[in-house]
Amino acid sequence: MAAAYDLDRTLSALADPTRRRVVDLLTERPRRAGEIAETFGMSRPAMSRHLRVLRTHGLVEEKRDTADARARVYRLRPEPIDELSTWIGEVQRFWDDQLESFRQLADKKNREKSRTRKTMKTMKTMKKRTGR
Repeated sequence: MAAAYDLDRTLSALADPTRRRVVDLLTERPRRAGEIAETFGMSRPAMSRHLRVLRTHGLVEEKRDTADARARVYRLRPEPIDELSTWIGEVQRFWDDQLESFRQLADKKNREKSRTRKTMKTMKTMKKRTGR
């Protein structure tokens, strides 16, 4: 149950396109909050709200810059993305299995249809030969 709750929180945080772009940006390296805001052309308070959501949902962590105690540096936490990736892999395996089952069924039906056609063709040939 906790894993589903964590996954819901991750998906909720990533539902916003700006937050997804922040995550993309942070895959390059940790960044200061002001730098992130500038990159997106946003005010610091607006970006702060997005970063707060990402932080409270566990996607990023915040640390004080050692050179400037007023500055906050954000970096990605791998765990939520790993959990999301695991879940997506499970869903992908489910659909792969479903599609493979469908392919096998379609192949079986095609073979049966082919056999039926051959049988019908043979029967027609026999009727022509026997004159019936």
